[in-house]
Formats: sequence, C-alpha cells, structure tokens
Amino acid sequence: MKVSPTGAPAWTSSKPPLLRFLNACHADFLPETSGAVADYIPELGKADPAHFGISLATLDGHVYEVGDTQVPFTIQSMSKPFVFALALDTLGAARVESVIGVEPSGDPFNSIRLNAENHPFNPMVNAGAIACSGLIHEAKGDGAFEYIRQALGRFAGRELGVDDAVYSSESLTGDRNRAIGYLLRTNAVIKDHVNSVLEVYFRQCAILVNARDIAVMAATLANRGINPVTGEQVMTPYAISRTLSVMTSSGMYDYAGEWIYRVGMPAKSGVGGGILAALPGRIGLGSYSPKLDRHGNSVRGIKVCEALSAHYDLHMLNRSDNARNAVIADYDIGENPSRRSRRPHEQKILAAHYQDVRVIELMGTLSLSNVDYVARQLVARPRPQFVIFDFRRVTSMTLAGARLLAEEFQELAAYHVTVIVSGIKRADAEWQPIAERTGSLPNMRYYFLLDAAIEWAEDQVVFRHGGSIDFFETTELSEQPLLAGLTDEELTDLASLGAVRTYQPSQKIITTGDPATSLFFLRSGVVHVTLPDGIRLATLTAGMAFGEMALLEPRRSADVRADMSATAYEVPLHDFERFRKQHPRAGERIMRNLAQLLADRLILANAKLNLLTSN
Repeated sequence: MKVSPTGAPAWTSSKPPLLRFLNACHADFLPETSGAVADYIPELGKADPAHFGISLATLDGHVYEVGDTQVPFTIQSMSKPFVFALALDTLGAARVESVIGVEPSGDPFNSIRLNAENHPFNPMVNAGAIACSGLIHEAKGDGAFEYIRQALGRFAGRELGVDDAVYSSESLTGDRNRAIGYLLRTNAVIKDHVNSVLEVYFRQCAILVNARDIAVMAATLANRGINPVTGEQVMTPYAISRTLSVMTSSGMYDYAGEWIYRVGMPAKSGVGGGILAALPGRIGLGSYSPKLDRHGNSVRGIKVCEALSAHYDLHMLNRSDNARNAVIADYDIGENPSRRSRRPHEQKILAAHYQDVRVIELMGTLSLSNVDYVARQLVARPRPQFVIFDFRRVTSMTLAGARLLAEEFQELAAYHVTVIVSGIKRADAEWQPIAERTGSLPNMRYYFLLDAAIEWAEDQVVFRHGGSIDFFETTELSEQPLLAGLTDEELTDLASLGAVRTYQPSQKIITTGDPATSLFFLRSGVVHVTLPDGIRLATLTAGMAFGEMALLEPRRSADVRADMSATAYEVPLHDFERFRKQHPRAGERIMRNLAQLLADRLILANAKLNLLTSN
C-alpha cells in the first residue's frame, strides 16, 4: 500500500472534498494584499499581515483546519454575541431588552449615538456591548470578567487566556469608548462606575483565541448552544436564537445588509482580524487574517465566507434540509453479502477480500453536513475497491449536498475506486446535479436494486482474484451443499429418481401457494427466488438446490424464475421420501444439511437487522 510522508496509509491521509475546498480558498486568497491592519489600538498594529487561517467545525464535532489556525489573536468585537447570550441567560431577557435594542444602526461600530429611547441600537455595536458588560458587572461585581472569560471558554471548549499588552493598549487609547460609557451612564443604561464596566469590556476584547476556537464557538451557536466538541450545553437555546437573530441583522455593522444579501449567515467580525459565521443546524466557520477593509472586517475572511456560501449554496434563507445523519447502514460484504448463493471457491475469495466492497445505505435529506460525514467515514477505514451508495430511502438532496457528493465521487474515482449507485434512476430530477458532474467518471455503475449492485461487485472481486463464474458450467449432484456427505452409491440412486428439466430465460419454475411436489437441484444457469411482489430473496447458481422447503412445508412460499437458460434435476417429493426410507443415513444427513442451511440464512438475516438497528 502506498504510504504518506506521515507514515499513514495514503488513503487515510487523503483530503475530504470540504477540506480540499478550504485549501483551495486559502491558496486563492492568500495573495490578497488589500486592507490594513488596525492601528488605532497600537498593540493590534503589531499583527503579522501575512497570517491567514481558516477553520470549519461540523455539528458532529469534526474540525477542519487550513493555514495559520493555531496563531493566537484577540477576540475583540467577536466577544459581543457571546456576552449578549450570557447576559440573556444571567439576567433574563426582560432586563437585557429593557436597556438594549435589537435594530441595526447603519453606523460604524464605534458610533457615539443612541436610539430614540436613549438605548444602544443593538448589542453588536460598542455601545450595546459595553451595556452588556455593564449588566454582567451589575450581576457579578468584581467577578464579572472571570465569569465572562469562563463562559467564552465553554463556547471554545478550552480555557482561554488574555493578552495583557492588548488590554493595556486598549485601556490607554479607549477614550471613545469612555465617551460611550459616560453617555450610557447618563441615560441610566449602566448603573455601576464607568471605569469598572470599561475594564471588564476592555479585558473581554483582549481574550486570546485562534481560528479553530472561533470555528468551534460558531458551531456551538449553530448547534443551539451545545458545544459539538465537548457536548456541553453552554447556553440556552433561547439565548442562542436571539443572539443569532441580532448577528444576522447587525453582526457586520454597516456592511450587514450587503453581508446577509451575499453570504446569508449570521456572523460577527473583530478588528483583530477574525470573522466567525454560524449557519444554524449545519456548520461554524472561523477565519483569521489581520488586514481589514473600511468597515473593520477582515478582507480575506469576507472572501472565504462569500466563496463557501456561493459554492455550496449555504444562504440561510435557501435551506431545505433538516437531517443531521443520513447513514442508516455502513458495512462490507463480510457483514452482509448479496443474496446469491456462492460455491466454495467463490466463498473463499470473498472471505479473504470482504473489505474490497463497502456499502453505505443513506436515508432522509442529503445535505452538506450529511455528505461530509459520509466522506469522512469512508477514509476512516481501509480503502475499498468498490463503494456502493444506496439511495432508495433518500427523500431529497440539497444543492450543497449534491455538489459535495459529486466531488466525493470524483475523489473516489481518482483513487481508482469504482462507485456503484443503487436505488435511484439516472433520469430522476434530483439526481441531475450529480449526473452532470459525474458523467465522465470511469466505470461508474447504476443498479436499481441494492442486492444486484452487491452481487455485481462480488463478481468483480472474484474475477480480480483469479476466480471464475461460469453461468453455463454444468455441475453434478455431488457438488450440492444439501447433499454433502452422501456416498457415490447414494448419489447414483438419487440421480436415478430425477429428470433433467430445461428452462428458458424468465420462465417461472415455482409459484407461491402451489403444492410443493418436487425438489430441484440446479445443474447450470441462474435462478431468482422472489416474493410475489418481486422482492428478491436469493440468487442461485449451478450447484444449488431450490424448492427444498418442500421437505418442511406442503405449499410453496416463494416464486422461482429462471434468470437465463437453466437446467435442473427435478426429483418428485414422493420418490425422494422413498429414497429416504431406503437410505436412512442419507436421509438423516440431508435433513442435517438443510438445518445448517436454514441456520446460515437466519444468521445472515440477523446480521442485516443488526446493521439497520445499530446505525
């Protein structure tokens, strides 16, 4: 197996499509040099303008990282939504809403202006954020900042520190915020000493994070307040939903309207160079690049968010999926083979190479997060030669899910993995976005029935490892598993009781409900055992018996139809019963063999059931 430089198998070190897209964004926007590092706070001006990191966190706790995602920087205004949520949970909505509005201001973030009620326009501008810090100080006194720091740490899933140099620099140059503070104090929005409140505010802005942290914090917002990495319920869903609402309208200041129009995700930026975006029910995004545009937003960060939203159609108002986990079963053919009865040499090959065929049964709505989860599950195990995706239980696909799935198919093809699709017709409208992007993929195959897809993949494994499947090969009674252990004399006597019958393609041999009067031993060709509604129970090839349940049941319980030209020994049941009396040892052996065959079928049925109930 090819090995990567890290020592891991090359397959397991391959990049899922979503990570490859983030890498492409990083490469595309790294040359962007417009904007300027914030310098009105001297310490912020020391940031390296070359730093650029992108991180994306999914709601099942997986975090993608590209570039400088571990470089620490101060959270600045990105602290505002989290402190607002904390104030709602700490003091209650009535108290918070009595002094802070929720309307966009249309002004820059540091505007010294209040609304008609002499309250801050919203908690995302400095006036509203200082008011939030004042409310926390009102409730917690000298412990207010530590209370905030710990809360932000729960959002990030780790302990967060403080950049004391940035705090000092902000405090020394924070006269505009002091002016806002005194305006709030004059209008009774904050009740404590202005300097005490501003010390909390300056310190919370100086909390250190990195791009990974803010992606996880954003994902916690997107996950109704549950940190997807730690599993902790950080804030109540009520506080989170209200916070996301204000982020949607005001999180990007006087760029908010343009942002929601073009990107369509609740977001918040900070003059330290960070941007976080939280798409409810899907993902959290964090980026870091210190150069800012005239609105105070990271130039590269804006481009990343625009690209991600446009490529995967993530606008919040164009959402149609609800399902988080679309995988109902994920297995290989060792756990759940096809319904074809295999001869010993085929069984031996398939037992040795069972991991060559991977089957993923999907259900519900296929969204970006669902398909991403499937892609990551694929690379978590050894690379197969064939992957079967079953869509019979899929109800819909979002455009983002379809596009990411097509990219995953292309990724598999690049590794010479054959993609097999079952349960969907290529003419179906929802399949067209995938078909358009995968029409040129080599060897991609379609089967309406999952079992037919598994059977074909098994055949390919047998062929690749030196086996052969000759549907026209003629077998003898001695090769029948039901007759294993019989002597040559016993087999000769049994053969004398039967007549060789020939069947044409699609000819029905047995009909459900008819009297069971014969046993059949297939000599050549293929037959299908089906229920009356067409559901296939088994595929039998030369060397297999059918109609054997006549030994236990007086009437037929399934249909049997020739798949192609076939021949079989037909032994009348009354003659077979006479044979058992003449050869009691053989009769006992046959019934033992039948019991073993039925037990094997029960084990397989239980395995199929376990696959469905354990996923």
